[in-house]
Amino acid sequence: MWGEAALINGTQIALVRLYEDTVHAVSQWDPFARANVMSRGIVGSKAGRPTIASPIHKQSYDLQTGQCLSEEGLTLHSYPVRIVEGTVEIHV
Repeated sequence: MWGEAALINGTQIALVRLYEDTVHAVSQWDPFARANVMSRGIVGSKAGRPTIASPIHKQSYDLQTGQCLSEEGLTLHSYPVRIVEGTVEIHV
């Protein structure tokens, strides 16, 4: 359960791998802290849904939808991800 940053076609993405070998992709930009830091966030879950919390102010976001669970009106852009023969593909 960790995150890594990627630059894809000029867009900064936070890739998050979970224990069950699923990968989620959300924007690297933290809209509250106004910094590209989400790949260093704290990975967890809330009500059975995977989450990532900002490493700066700890706002928690749903990894599947990008919706902030702790601050109304904040969202991360989420990107479709698939794994094909061990290669992670992200639609940006």
